[in-house]
Amino acid sequence: MRCKDTRELIGAYIDGELDLARSLDIEGHLLECSICSRESDNQRSLHRAIKSAELYFEAPPALEKRIRTGLGLSIRSEAKRWSLSWRWPIAGASVAATVAILLFAALMLNRRQNGDLLAQDVVSSHMRSLIPGHTIDVLSTDQHTVKPWFNGRLDFSPPVKDLTGIGFNLTGGRLDYVDSRPVAVVVYTRRLHTINLYIWPSNTDANAGDAATARQGYNLIHWTKEGMIFWAVSDLNTSELHDFVKAQRE
Repeated sequence: MRCKDTRELIGAYIDGELDLARSLDIEGHLLECSICSRESDNQRSLHRAIKSAELYFEAPPALEKRIRTGLGLSIRSEAKRWSLSWRWPIAGASVAATVAILLFAALMLNRRQNGDLLAQDVVSSHMRSLIPGHTIDVLSTDQHTVKPWFNGRLDFSPPVKDLTGIGFNLTGGRLDYVDSRPVAVVVYTRRLHTINLYIWPSNTDANAGDAATARQGYNLIHWTKEGMIFWAVSDLNTSELHDFVKAQRE
């Protein structure tokens, strides 16, 4: 079974929707292909996150009242029926405003949740990489060895910087699967701390400044530059991780 076929069926496999023969085919492929196996792990993490209670929100009690008021449902007196011809345009505007606000809030919530899921995806990948034997596919301290290694393995060329002079030692690189696509990971160390730098193409050429967050004891900083998305994750302290990011952005 090819990688493309497997990735198309991973969702159905995780949901238990495939027959036994096809499930066994996929399980066999996942044992042989590290990239598809990572995608399977990522999708399982996503499924668990979607089922999390944190993603469920109750509408505020005042919402129904505002909608009813906007629709004119609070008017019970038949004697005021004649005024509805004037109230409906106002109600319509109120409903439109309410819908616009709710759509905007939903959009912002969706963006935040997508960002949270992506951050968790990166952290999960980072944690898996710390298992012995999973950190590096190409072991080298030479940027001219690491960068060419990605050629033919990805549909883009990730930048690889040598930051040894400021105490961030290049140790190699690997392939991983994040945000539903293969990504490059350039691996650095500082003292006993591992820094994974995830890189993949952006959908826009616009640059975005550093955004820092933390998950499960790990610090993350992400930014966009020259058509590439970057995520740096490590248990290194925030100050030094910012120094690393500053050097990467120069």
